[in-house]
Amino acid sequence: MAKVKVQTAWLDSCAGCHMSMLDLDEALIGLAEKLEFGSSPITDIKHFSPCDLGIIEGSISNEHDEEVAKDLRANCKILLALGDCACFGGINTMRNLFSDQDILSRYYATESTSKGGAVPTSPELPKLTKVRPLNQVIKVDCYVPGCPPKAGAILYALTELLEGRIPVLPGEIMRFD
Repeated sequence: MAKVKVQTAWLDSCAGCHMSMLDLDEALIGLAEKLEFGSSPITDIKHFSPCDLGIIEGSISNEHDEEVAKDLRANCKILLALGDCACFGGINTMRNLFSDQDILSRYYATESTSKGGAVPTSPELPKLTKVRPLNQVIKVDCYVPGCPPKAGAILYALTELLEGRIPVLPGEIMRFD
């Protein structure tokens, strides 16, 4: 049986969701027999190719995030939003309360920088946008919320997907202990 091809992306977030995927521990061994990981922060493969499942962690906070999200969506059959940032925008949405100039000034010209620290102007810096959850930019097929999601919730979702079902997480998995 052919393995299910999976690719993941890490947008504006803390990487806790990818860490929770690693927290699957020994369940990863069983999944490794069924999944083939392509592009992801874990494999460090940089470009997306056609795949069965795309998983995105993080909110969309700049033009680059939007391009990455659209690229993965275009290359996957099913897209899973992983974690509160991807599902709802997360804590990153607090940035929406401030102007881009205020955000950049605070980041680049703070007490920790030399006097007169200036906001760099480089075409390599992505243009900031309003922080948004994935579903405000691309089609999302399923959601695994949490900050970060529990490893059990991720395992449940992956198992459901491997069985050909779109996961809807039951309440007992979503409860925070």
